Amino acid sequence: MAAQAPVVQPALVNPSTSKEIAFVSDTQAPMWIENVFLKANQNQRATRLIFEDIVKTKPRAAYILGDVVALGYRNSKWKNMDKCIQQCRESGVDVYAVLGNHDVMSRAKKGELNFQKRFPEHVRTGYVSVMDSVAVVLVNSNFSKLTTEDINHQQAWYEETVIKLDKDPAVKAVIVTCHHAPYTNSKIVGSSKAVQDHFVPAFQKSNKSVLFITGHSHNFEHFKKSGKHFLVIGGGGGLHQPIGTNLEDISTNYKPMFHYLTVLREKNNLLIISHFLKDDFSGVEKQYSFSAAIP
Repeated sequence: MAAQAPVVQPALVNPSTSKEIAFVSDTQAPMWIENVFLKANQNQRATRLIFEDIVKTKPRAAYILGDVVALGYRNSKWKNMDKCIQQCRESGVDVYAVLGNHDVMSRAKKGELNFQKRFPEHVRTGYVSVMDSVAVVLVNSNFSKLTTEDINHQQAWYEETVIKLDKDPAVKAVIVTCHHAPYTNSKIVGSSKAVQDHFVPAFQKSNKSVLFITGHSHNFEHFKKSGKHFLVIGGGGGLHQPIGTNLEDISTNYKPMFHYLTVLREKNNLLIISHFLKDDFSGVEKQYSFSAAIP
């Protein structure tokens, strides 16, 4: 009988008191077929070093924006990420996640089951996490794996939730997240029209919604649409993808291979900082940063 996959417990030993929150995406180890087309670069080591830095930074919570592992249904693929997630939780960092395409690839039900064991707070048709008056909305952009009923339910929930958060005086800012990027210059995956249609409109209408953060494209990209910020942070360990120049990317001169993001509310602003792994793997540094005003 095959050994059961370890279940990473969500309980915190000493909860972090930090007001920072972290975001990382596409932590999956490369698959052999991907290595045929893209260049590997100690990817699993990069993921480990990124999580070691997250533990060192000790944000209040870390959000993984999909493609946690290469094949969610295979227990063996979770071995390294289980260690990273457990290290975060043991250091007092809450860990939340949203499904990516690799997490539900091939055997979707088994993949979701393994995913749910690690992230029991997760709801496949959307959920909310609030840290220091910043609400993070996590929605499922794997539309091909959802039924029509699921899609309609999530859409109604999402639009209603964004409106409620706008009216909630305890919430100062809203960050919307999913896996697939509505805008990207990646030559491998491209922009998601479905995300543009389903999630961007309510985000743009929301007064408190400030950031839209995704992965899927294994790059760092920063777009601004109608005055609002869209970030792609798919540098958690997947193979780096080539990008074009079709869309105007504010971060043209900042293209680290491996990276994660922290966000901190400072009065009426969100301070966004990208942390990148140095090319020689000698450490993680901060470089790209900007402030986003909270209305």
